[in-house]
Amino acid sequence: MSAQLQTPLPRWALRRRINHWWELRHTPRDTLTLTQRNVYILPTPAGLAFAALLLLLLLASINDQLSLGYLLTFLLTGSGLASMHATHGTLRGLTLHLRPVNPTFAGQPAPLELRLTNPSAQRHGIGLRLAGHEHAHDVTWTDAAALTQTAACLSFVPAQRGLQPVPALRAETRFPLGLFGAWTIWRPAAQVLVYPKPEENAPPLPASSALHGHTGSSRASSGGEYEGVRAYQRGDSLKLVVWKKAAQALQTGGELVSRDTSTSVSHELWLDWGHCAGLDPEQRLSRLAAWLLRARDLGLDYGLRLPGVELPPGQGELHQRECLRALALWGFAA
Repeated sequence: MSAQLQTPLPRWALRRRINHWWELRHTPRDTLTLTQRNVYILPTPAGLAFAALLLLLLLASINDQLSLGYLLTFLLTGSGLASMHATHGTLRGLTLHLRPVNPTFAGQPAPLELRLTNPSAQRHGIGLRLAGHEHAHDVTWTDAAALTQTAACLSFVPAQRGLQPVPALRAETRFPLGLFGAWTIWRPAAQVLVYPKPEENAPPLPASSALHGHTGSSRASSGGEYEGVRAYQRGDSLKLVVWKKAAQALQTGGELVSRDTSTSVSHELWLDWGHCAGLDPEQRLSRLAAWLLRARDLGLDYGLRLPGVELPPGQGELHQRECLRALALWGFAA
């Protein structure tokens, strides 16, 4: 039997596995206070070069018995140790807090608003970014003002709809000399609601259905005229008067008109799963999201029908959020 040789993992895959294992060691929480236990520090490449220089200076001083060489070596060593203490202290004691994350659409940035609480003197050169090697260059730098809170903003782009976890974050610093790098890994417990990505160049809205005999407000036709109106009669409620027509009547000498509640026609617009036949489920949700936004822009009343879900017609921001939430969570276990 010949043993099957396993191909070694590429460096990026090995790094990703190590980062994933490292992140799992941290308990998810939306507020994190940095202490000795969760702030890590290592020398940077510049710090390693500085250490090599100190070693060369020490060897040269020993070889030539240079008193000033000893003085310079120990002075620089003390400066390096003080730098290490200052670098670690820049993060130690800070409290990081993540504010609630607003919903967003798949493929669009989800902004993360952070608060840094500093209980002591001002701190400089604090970098915040998403954890992971691929985000190494997307760093937001800030200074933490003394005895106050400092705001910082990050963002990430969720690729899929549903309730998505906020990715792990990393706070880091190399202040003051860049000889050492201190960092911490923060796993927020918050989740962000991601709506389906609206379809680009979606077809027109489906036709609305008319409900005859239903009492409702009159609607303007394409020519600007109102459906279901009659001549004004003494005793009609002022709410029934078509005031746009009244302005014209005053100018032309015409008579007032009122809405005829007995013959008015109400239209219902249903955004139905069945209107998207021939598409896969995700494409259907994407088209329904596009129709929903278009109906909102037109100021129409609209309802939503999904398999197992029905939201009655309505309008307004709250109704829009309920419909988008239904689209985002459809198909996921409760």
